[in-house]
Amino acid sequence: MDGILEIFGGINWIVVAQLSAVGAITIAGPIVIFILAFRGGDL
Repeated sequence: MDGILEIFGGINWIVVAQLSAVGAITIAGPIVIFILAFRGGDL
C-alpha cells in the first residue's frame, strides 16, 4: 500500500493541472468553431 501512496506523492500535480488546462483549451477551440459553423456562424 505504501508503494501506491509513494507513486501518487511523487506526481507533480501542478504540471498535471497545467497540462489538463492546455488540453481543455486545445479541445475547446475546434468545438467552438464546429458549433459556430453548425449554427451558421451566428453567435
